Amino acid sequence: MNGPCPVVELRGVSKVYPGRVHALRGVDLTVEPGELLAIVGPSGSGKSTMLHMIGTLDRPSGGTVRIAGYDVAGLSDRELSALRARQLGFVFQQFHLAPGVSALDNVADGLLYTGTGRRARRERAAAALERVGLGHRLTHRPSQLSGGEQQRVAVARAVAGDPPLLLADEPTGNLDSASGTEVLAVLGELHAAGTTIAIITHDTEIAAWCPRQVRVRDGRIVAEMGSEMGAEMGAEVRAEAGVPIGEGGGREA
Repeated sequence: MNGPCPVVELRGVSKVYPGRVHALRGVDLTVEPGELLAIVGPSGSGKSTMLHMIGTLDRPSGGTVRIAGYDVAGLSDRELSALRARQLGFVFQQFHLAPGVSALDNVADGLLYTGTGRRARRERAAAALERVGLGHRLTHRPSQLSGGEQQRVAVARAVAGDPPLLLADEPTGNLDSASGTEVLAVLGELHAAGTTIAIITHDTEIAAWCPRQVRVRDGRIVAEMGSEMGAEMGAEVRAEAGVPIGEGGGREA
């Protein structure tokens, strides 16, 4: 019996912007269910463009992008929106929370386009906030929350619909070290519970925390490797959550 298909498959993916700016050059990447990886590189390396390809926020100039087995080139804009709603959750450096709205309704509003009724949306939002350790802050507005708590609300909004893949773009970029550690702990727990997570970052310490690192430069993947520190930390999180510990590995590209 064949196993589950990869969550992400990029094959020969390129992206050329006007002015012949080559943001991606023949990128091959496979992400299997349950992975925790960092896509890491300096500013201008192409990692954010790769996020846009994986998140179906932009279409490639060449090559193939498959998400959960779907070739995005064959999907209409409406079908792409539906795929994103079912398969993907997004966390960005900016929290993008509505200032006059409670944490509960900020998360619930993220489910507006799923066709779920208001009561069910709020129930799922409350459960998501519990998952990120904010069950006691449901009625608080963003101005009443710390930066780390606001980012955890953003994470809760991203996972309220139980997407198989969470894309986090510099999720600790606006946080102090203590708040950043809190957010990484939440991501680690979500991963231990089965969510596939890709973190886009320029921070080598965050990259080292992940069991798999994909290094990008000048629009190409220049190296893939495992991280002993990431494997050990991931093992500790899984053990605490009662999740079986898998074996990590390293690759050079």
